Amino acid sequence: MVLFFEKGSPTRKVWYYQLDPGRSLGKTTALNDEDLAEFVELQASFAETAKSWSVAVADIDKTTFDLSIKNPNQTEEAAFREPVEIIDEIMALDAESAEILSGIRGML
Repeated sequence: MVLFFEKGSPTRKVWYYQLDPGRSLGKTTALNDEDLAEFVELQASFAETAKSWSVAVADIDKTTFDLSIKNPNQTEEAAFREPVEIIDEIMALDAESAEILSGIRGML
């Protein structure tokens, strides 16, 4: 999380940006300038996009000051498979398990 404060004026709203470089980050895959280009562009005007949004300070819980708010512009879609597809996969896995067990039994 990165926080910016403007000196001399009270905070009226908190601007959020959801960074998504499209890969897992680690020692060998660190952030680079290209990953941050959109953030730098948007933070200049605190623009609201699919990956950035604002929340009024009045809407933040005053007892916890919890800033971990989910992106309201992003809907979480659950990918449901058809029951027949699930059953077919289970049957294929069962057949594969039976074949493996049969091979092991033959080695005994």
